[in-house]
Amino acid sequence: MSETGSPLAPEEVAARGDKLYRETIEAQVASAKGQVVAIDVLSGDFSLAANGILAVKDLRTRHPDAVIWGVRVGSRTYHRIGRGPRKLK
Repeated sequence: MSETGSPLAPEEVAARGDKLYRETIEAQVASAKGQVVAIDVLSGDFSLAANGILAVKDLRTRHPDAVIWGVRVGSRTYHRIGRGPRKLK
């Protein structure tokens, strides 16, 4: 068991989450670009919402002990890193 109480190591959670998203979820949520998918990597169930907090809350109502992996629809990353482009004056 990992330090977070999950029965899976973080690397395994990531691998399962990525696989579930690519193979079964991505096509179902493709039109929701920019929204967040929270995936229970144990059950394969997922929730789609405007942000991660809402997606996780919804998923936890159905699966209180879920091991969750999140991904932003239409993006290879969940959060953008960096400040973004500078505004021109």
